[in-house]
Amino acid sequence: MTTPQPAQPHQVTLTPKALEMLEAVTDRRERDALLERIEALAADPEMQGKALLGELRGHRSVRAVGQRYRIVYRVIRDEVVVLVIGVGRRREGNRRDVYAQLERLNADERES
Repeated sequence: MTTPQPAQPHQVTLTPKALEMLEAVTDRRERDALLERIEALAADPEMQGKALLGELRGHRSVRAVGQRYRIVYRVIRDEVVVLVIGVGRRREGNRRDVYAQLERLNADERES
């Protein structure tokens, strides 16, 4: 009987926008906790968080720093990569909500 091999860890990469959003977190402890959670995405990213719908279909979201922050990412299977596209607070109904910011960015990219 063969023992199943652990999945190959994914390389985690942040887009420039995600890096900008992460650097905007002024509380160092929160930023460190976010970085730690982002690094944890290397192991089984498709088993973490939840799949998103609508404008962000094809992406996943995982909670971090309690329930306050969301890390939005996409798994690129062919390259064994996790691409983090955004990091921010969930503020439903607010323009600064992480999902609202990423939906606007996504719409802007489609128009270009």
